[in-house]
Amino acid sequence: MKVQGKDYRTVWMEGSSVKTINQPLLPHRFEVVELPTHRDTAEAISKMVLRGAGAIGAAAGFGMAQVFMEAPAAEPARAEYLAAGYHRLRSTRPTAHDLFYALDRVRAAGEKAPHEEAGAAAAAEAQAIADRYVEAGRLIGEHGQRLIKDGGRVLTHCNAGWLAFVDWGSALAPVYFAHRAGRKVHVLADETRPRGQGARLTAWELQQEGVPVEIIADNAAGLLMRRGQIDLVLTGADRIAANGDVANKIGTYEKALCAQANRVPFYVAAPLSTFDPDCPDGDHIPIERRDDDEVLYAYGRTDAGELTRVRLAPEGVAAINYAFDVTPAELIAGIITEKGIIRADAGEIARITGSEE
Repeated sequence: MKVQGKDYRTVWMEGSSVKTINQPLLPHRFEVVELPTHRDTAEAISKMVLRGAGAIGAAAGFGMAQVFMEAPAAEPARAEYLAAGYHRLRSTRPTAHDLFYALDRVRAAGEKAPHEEAGAAAAAEAQAIADRYVEAGRLIGEHGQRLIKDGGRVLTHCNAGWLAFVDWGSALAPVYFAHRAGRKVHVLADETRPRGQGARLTAWELQQEGVPVEIIADNAAGLLMRRGQIDLVLTGADRIAANGDVANKIGTYEKALCAQANRVPFYVAAPLSTFDPDCPDGDHIPIERRDDDEVLYAYGRTDAGELTRVRLAPEGVAAINYAFDVTPAELIAGIITEKGIIRADAGEIARITGSEE
């Protein structure tokens, strides 16, 4: 995607360093940060310098390649370093399945190669995974665009665009394809508290692309659906269980309930790497709980142009900050994948992921 006329991916590798767009600074400042070691990459994932299922997966893959590049040649120090690096990256975000998918694939590629070639082999696999995310986003866009009619009004939650997905995106890819095909599409972006990814990131992305967008408060979607002002809901996913239950940003479940009550189709967009065939249902998906400060404080730019943090709540008040919730499969009209749009049920998921018994 283009920023100020220049093509960017969300995360990429140059030499032994990982580079990524510093998402917490958006939309007020565009900055690329360099992550020289796997420890830096792990910290960037954990602190959400980059976030989103595909971006997390690609970054984790690149981080695992860094582990192989950094590892000492002699045993047992080498094996200990590889194991420690793997577990450090694995512990950064417990809900996103793409992280584990990429880590395991890159680790396997590095371990199969001779020691002197392991770093290059791991980096090649990590790059292949990032490229697959780009292609998956393109195909999701092609398949999903048919859901958007000319003049369609689409509700989004959180950010599932190219910032979250290396390029193209998952939930936003159909929007981009419909827009580039000349159809009029209008996006209503939930602000997505507490970190405001909809207000900060989705709105910024769509603005860069020239797609009309309006930000709404998280609690406004039900009213707009009831008034007939939303035609379609598109969200991404961080993990999809074998039965079709979907973990996504906190608040997604509420939107699905509102959509069902008002007969608005609710679709999820995700690549096959987000499906977890070893997870039977949503009750088995670990839900990340993050720092309470994300709820108690807000970060933004003052009228004077200063980037600062302000406290919203009274001193001494605690918060509960779960990052994700689970939407049951029966609330989902379909899942848009790189292989087409499928039903959110166990048989269809087993068929498309190749996990049939």
